[in-house]
Amino acid sequence: MSDDAPRMTSYRPYLLRALTEWINDNGMTPHILVDAGVPGVRVPPGVVREGKVVLNIADRAVAGLQMDNEWIGFTARFGGVSQPVSVPVGAVLAVYARETGQGMVLPEEGAGGPHAHGEDVHDGDGHDDTPPEGPADPTPGKRPHLRVVK
Repeated sequence: MSDDAPRMTSYRPYLLRALTEWINDNGMTPHILVDAGVPGVRVPPGVVREGKVVLNIADRAVAGLQMDNEWIGFTARFGGVSQPVSVPVGAVLAVYARETGQGMVLPEEGAGGPHAHGEDVHDGDGHDDTPPEGPADPTPGKRPHLRVVK
């Protein structure tokens, strides 16, 4: 591609919205895995585990869900207390269905990402990179397995 070609906007928010719609259309519960260390992430500190947080973004779990090209925002109950949540789209690492684990690890901007070819998701030390169980996940003991969807 030449340097004078027009720059396109990020495709991450479009993937995020499309996958969320797909999960909802299949009657399942969309969850997002968020890197809580990214500047601008606003979640209750008690829900962060190992620098990440899993958020249930199903319509029945949140109020006022807004997903634009830059931010995801909503209000959710944590420990029975309603609290605002703000997440920059760039902080979302994955979106998946709680019930099946099907979804997608979102590629990094400007690259196909390390998981663009359908391989299983693993970090360098051999541990699965599946989302941790957290207060936002109402199914304790059942850990989803992420699969890359092409």
